[in-house]
Amino acid sequence: MDTIEKTNTYVFNTYSRIPTVFVKGEGATLWDDQGKAYTDFLAGIAVVSLGHCHPQVTRAIADQAATLVHVSNIFYTEPQAELAHQLVEKSFADKVFFANSGAEANEAAIKLARRYFNEKGEPERFRIITMTQSFHGRTMATLSATGQDKIKQGFSPLVGGFVHCPFNDIGALDALVDNTVCAVMMECIQGEGGIIPADQDYIKAVRRLCNERGIFLIFDEVQTGMGRCGSLFAHELFGVTPDIMTLAKALGNGLPIGAMLACTEAAKGFTFGSHATTFGGTPLVTRAALEVLKIISDPDFLQQIRAKGAYLKQGLTALMARHKTIRAVRGEGLLVGMELDGNAGEIVVEAMKKGFILNAIQGKVIRFAPPLVITREEIDAVVKALDDLLE
Repeated sequence: MDTIEKTNTYVFNTYSRIPTVFVKGEGATLWDDQGKAYTDFLAGIAVVSLGHCHPQVTRAIADQAATLVHVSNIFYTEPQAELAHQLVEKSFADKVFFANSGAEANEAAIKLARRYFNEKGEPERFRIITMTQSFHGRTMATLSATGQDKIKQGFSPLVGGFVHCPFNDIGALDALVDNTVCAVMMECIQGEGGIIPADQDYIKAVRRLCNERGIFLIFDEVQTGMGRCGSLFAHELFGVTPDIMTLAKALGNGLPIGAMLACTEAAKGFTFGSHATTFGGTPLVTRAALEVLKIISDPDFLQQIRAKGAYLKQGLTALMARHKTIRAVRGEGLLVGMELDGNAGEIVVEAMKKGFILNAIQGKVIRFAPPLVITREEIDAVVKALDDLLE
């Protein structure tokens, strides 16, 4: 029984897997079990942002694995304390809660907002407004928060208390905020929704609305954070700060970690015993994340991301002049979407035959989320391959 047959036999069939077995990765390159090399423009869906097996992160993991891997969160560890310190120093936040994934970080943010108002004596203020086409995870609460019906099918009854609002529509949001709402939760750039950026004016208006109504603004930066969009956090591009923010994906460069960050006022919602995790923020993952944060937060590194992102968008935009099937190219930094008239999945399959790993979302959008260490030569190669495929 080979790897594919064994997986299909013994692992839950919840993924539409491509029949390729990867055995090795380095930088932006992956190798399959037949020795074929692929240039990775997906990075484990924006996870392996420093590339596969980044030597500095690998050394930190190996050193920490040989020192201390896990103790309960009823004790203290140096890597966790230092990562929290660094995240606070580099963000708007004052407190950090560590989890294992983006969904768990978002779950923590939802719980924090609700509990804050409950502790304040306003238990009726529990509803959270999220956006249509948003994606916040697949736990029961986070899929209930998600503004896409397709991922909710078959899971009723859903968790109550979520209201979905059209994205980029401040009038619709204003009409929904009443004295039962505790927070607005949104992505600055909708990733799974099709790489759809919020309008600058809209984000600023959302911030003002939350201030005026005395409710929290939660930014889900699970996919957009940690340099992906050319700034350490995507909301920096919009000139506003949230009250609560979630991170995951790139934070551990492949190791499972999520984080929920909050300002001092919002953080009052969690007190002793109100929330916990067994594996969140272990010494192993926080040590790895410290190395990731050190590299990604360097201003020169962030500038390189912006330059390479602009170069990728320029190359894809140039294709629009030759291929009428391309309807739009959008995104920030190295999170870019190319919307087609036709089936994006078919192009992704053909690109993989040529040695490029891409991803189709919403049926018609090709998502580019390569390792942030991708080179211009590798970008040139994928643009050329797409040019050939779209002929």
